[in-house]
Amino acid sequence: MWKEFKTFIMRGNVLDLAVGVVIGGAFTAIVNSLVKDIITPIIVALTGNADLTGLSFKIGQADFTYGNFLQAVMNFLLIALVLFLMIKAVNKLKSKMPAEEPVEVEAEVPVVELYLKEIRDLMVNQNKKAE
Repeated sequence: MWKEFKTFIMRGNVLDLAVGVVIGGAFTAIVNSLVKDIITPIIVALTGNADLTGLSFKIGQADFTYGNFLQAVMNFLLIALVLFLMIKAVNKLKSKMPAEEPVEVEAEVPVVELYLKEIRDLMVNQNKKAE
């Protein structure tokens, strides 16, 4: 069981996934900080208010705080915009880097084909001797 677990953990895709999750967490902190500490203050400077959570209305005993929903949508759109711009910048930098040359891998000939070629060659040689 230990050997199977070790094999499972050491598979490339599991390690790649773990690295992706850790880097994703760190990247999330960067994007959130950019939105909270830079983008939102710019919006506040331009509009005077960036907090919509206080918006609500009441019908009977029910209190509809639609401001929370609008704030969540605004946060999502800001984060999505920042993420889009960051990925676009990274892709632009990547396109300027020289591309790596693809490594050509020789295709391994199946054993069956090798046997068939040997049989063919033997038959050709037998036919030449018979003539």
